[in-house]
Amino acid sequence: MTASAPSHGSILMGFMWMVLISILLFWLPGIGGFIAGLVGGKAAGSVGRAIIAALLPAFVLGALFVFFGAALTGYLLLGVIAGAGLVVVAALHAGALLIGAVIGGLIA
Repeated sequence: MTASAPSHGSILMGFMWMVLISILLFWLPGIGGFIAGLVGGKAAGSVGRAIIAALLPAFVLGALFVFFGAALTGYLLLGVIAGAGLVVVAALHAGALLIGAVIGGLIA
């Protein structure tokens, strides 16, 4: 028997898989996020990295929404309100994503 070197995942790959699959399965509200979390968690390689990769999309989208909301309206406060709203919606999606990410991290 030959022992193969353990493959370690990365937060970036887990993040990218979660975003891609979430976009493709947006029409399945709970199941799509769970599947995206499962695949991304396995790609991340461990539970800790999977949790970080699952929470990262919500914060990145919120920050982008704040930036573009403020840039398009000219008012920082409107950008902050829009960004906070998107973070809340993304956090609702993140529940199933987190459960899938933890299970995927355990499988890895």
